[in-house]
Amino acid sequence: MIKQLKILFLLLATCCFAAAQQNHYLDSLRKILNSETKEDTFRVLALSYMADYYGFVQFDSSLFYANKEAELSDKLNFVHGKLLSYKSKFFAFNVTGNFPMALRAALNHDKTYYQLVNDGKPVMELPHYFVGLLNLEMGDYPEAISNFKKTIDLQKKRRQPLNDIFFSYSQLGVVYLKQNKLDSALKYAEEGYKLGINAKLSKFYSLAIIVLGTVHVALHDYKFAEELFRYGIVHSGRYNNIYFKARSYNSLASLFQKENLKDSAIYYSGISLKLCQEHNFAEFTVNASNLLTQIYSAGGKTDSALKYMGILLAAKDSVFSQSRSRQFSQLAFNEILSQQKIETDKERYQNKVRLYTLLSILMIFSLLAFILYRNNRQKQKAQEKIEKAYSELKSTQSQLIQSEKMASLGELTAGIAHEIQNPLNFVNNFSEVNKELMQELKDEADKGNIDEVKSLANDVIENSEKINHHGKRADSIVKGMLQHTRASSGQKELTDINKLADEYLKLAYHGLRAKDKLFNAALITNYDETIGSINIVAQDIARVLLNIYNNAFYAVNEKSKLQLLNYEPAITVTTKKINEKVEISILDNGNGIPQKLVDKIFQPFFTTKPTGQGTGLGLSLSYDIIKAHSSEIKVETKESEFTEFIVTI
Repeated sequence: MIKQLKILFLLLATCCFAAAQQNHYLDSLRKILNSETKEDTFRVLALSYMADYYGFVQFDSSLFYANKEAELSDKLNFVHGKLLSYKSKFFAFNVTGNFPMALRAALNHDKTYYQLVNDGKPVMELPHYFVGLLNLEMGDYPEAISNFKKTIDLQKKRRQPLNDIFFSYSQLGVVYLKQNKLDSALKYAEEGYKLGINAKLSKFYSLAIIVLGTVHVALHDYKFAEELFRYGIVHSGRYNNIYFKARSYNSLASLFQKENLKDSAIYYSGISLKLCQEHNFAEFTVNASNLLTQIYSAGGKTDSALKYMGILLAAKDSVFSQSRSRQFSQLAFNEILSQQKIETDKERYQNKVRLYTLLSILMIFSLLAFILYRNNRQKQKAQEKIEKAYSELKSTQSQLIQSEKMASLGELTAGIAHEIQNPLNFVNNFSEVNKELMQELKDEADKGNIDEVKSLANDVIENSEKINHHGKRADSIVKGMLQHTRASSGQKELTDINKLADEYLKLAYHGLRAKDKLFNAALITNYDETIGSINIVAQDIARVLLNIYNNAFYAVNEKSKLQLLNYEPAITVTTKKINEKVEISILDNGNGIPQKLVDKIFQPFFTTKPTGQGTGLGLSLSYDIIKAHSSEIKVETKESEFTEFIVTI
């Protein structure tokens, strides 16, 4: 465990000197660029340094110099200059949340890198890291881990100092932290922190400091985390790295909010927000304004909360607009498509070879089939094989249907157990109390205290009445559940559809809770009380509702595992009477169903669940039951947002 920091006051003492060095550095570069020196590779490098400097300070200036760098590199056919320009463009676009353009720059960076390597030229830059950063931004953690580890492995193979890629280790710490794998997160964050101490790219070292601090926040080591964040502020100030300074202030403000130090949280959030707005850091603007909105809202300061909420919404729109998401997806898709085309062309050639071979074999088998066709004995054997295969298929189908029924019975049983537990607890508790009262009654009777005996006897009678009440309640639950779970008679009967829908909603919920104690979901019901009783086969409709409820709870449970910000699982059940029909709507806010799969969900044996978690018969059987009632079932869905099943009886 790393517990030693560089002494903060020494860094503070050197900040002014470092800032002076930065100003001298910029003045020297400006003189080179303003002078009438010839357009050569030296000028390209000067443009690269300027773009690199402004990459974390002023986006427009960084992009301006990066474009100049790319133009001159093209003119001179200086491939290494192109590589550096793509790196500068990536930082400029990524800092401001323009992920589509950042991806284009990252892919061009990697492509140019391998071009130089294949030409046998020495290259200090490493590929995959920038694409890994975008994978991290987009939440594709497996791909992010893969790309960061590729960068590290490539560095080791090229026998370059590992100190120069400390940020790959730190970013792995971020990925594992987002996946709540704290041991791995701490391991990589500490490694990045150690390697970065003596790295040449020390101006990026603030990243390692911030990441290690964030991991210690997750480990509830708030004191050490605060020291790290303050260290990050000083270090980033030393190199005039405004981007990491804003990030350090944000992290420190979030920490103070966790510790309920509201004044400190507001102070550091305000500093961060000011820096973000001055330098167009949209992502950190979201974080800072969101924190200020929460604090002022909780404190009842509506005007301030609305002010920062406006800033928050504007920043979110800048970073997460749908058009940019589509551009990012399309760009990634085009890149994958290009690779797939190469594979497809190769496969097409191999398929041609296979096709000609297959045709030759087919001709031979056709001749043999003609001979076998004339042989009655062979025909009979073939028929026997077909019948046997058909019999095995029917047997397998019956087993799967039975498996689906048993799974539903298991869910129902768990729900029934939960429902009946409550009255049984009352029976047990009042029985224990009566036992104690009877003992007291005996003692008072021995003493001849008739008034106290009568009082205790009345208490025993009252408790016995409660035992009787809750016993009848448990008996009613058991009878009701047995009535719903017994084999269907096929006879329609008047049924309160609202009561039926509500009973099985609770049974399905408690069934899942019995398996996963940590699961919670909001149950929202909107029942039309004017419906009354309708003529249905209650057991069959109950099975339909239970299947849909189970799927809905599965969907929201899977989405909740993604740990999305502000996500709360919810199931909404609505009934309403439309003319002579009754409509039952079951809406969940889970992951939804991909549009290309919607037409398949009622097919037998089709399931979107992982292997072993579903037979693919629940919705198929529900569809058959609804059709047998001359009724209708349909689904409306939007991927990643919701699914709604509507049953019209």
